[in-house]
Amino acid sequence: MGRKKRIYLIEDEADIRRLVTGVLEGYGYEVSCWASGREARAAIRRQPPDLCLVDLGLPDMDGLTLVRELWEDVRFGVIILSGRGGTSDRVLGLELGADDYIVKPFEPRELVARVNSAIRRREQLAGASAAAEGAKARFGSWLFDLGDLTLTADDGRQETLTAAEASLLLTLLRAPKRVLSRDHLQGSDPDRDDFPYDRSIDVRVSRIRKKIEEDPRSPRLIKTVYGAGYLFASDVTWLR
Repeated sequence: MGRKKRIYLIEDEADIRRLVTGVLEGYGYEVSCWASGREARAAIRRQPPDLCLVDLGLPDMDGLTLVRELWEDVRFGVIILSGRGGTSDRVLGLELGADDYIVKPFEPRELVARVNSAIRRREQLAGASAAAEGAKARFGSWLFDLGDLTLTADDGRQETLTAAEASLLLTLLRAPKRVLSRDHLQGSDPDRDDFPYDRSIDVRVSRIRKKIEEDPRSPRLIKTVYGAGYLFASDVTWLR
């Protein structure tokens, strides 16, 4: 038996901490709770988790600031918990690097499904990295290093991807010049139904474009095929 996946819940409301802890522990996760961003930062430095669930309404800091900090650490995923359910709030959270966005109040089934999805995505990416053993992909003027999730341009500029972005880019790179539907890019997930709102693929594509396209508003590498999905338009060469 492998170790239990470690989840940090950063939430100041005791009732929600009890609910989330009970639900996730019932599915075999190890859950630790922190009521403030400062406490969570210290705990993460001591022992990084597999996934952080972050409430945006923290008492000592803006939750979005914490999310912005956490996404830079590729060792774990980040899911936002928030009572703000507007489209702009969700898109902003995803643009800041979160793997997902869950609106309060939420159904326990949805919480578990989205946590499972985020954990599975990271495991699949880790497995792909291990299997590739340092493989890199060259496309356009970029070199993608699957080992550390970095993009390096010919001029030396570097960009770091979140695990969710890297997983999406990897899927595109493995099927160049083919139209891939949003469902395909989202991935087949037996624990996750089609919830009423899911712009995560579109937002991640937008984030990747900002990093690799000369003009993200007129992309030449990742093209939108309206009504069908996305197409990676460049040749891809795999190196070892």
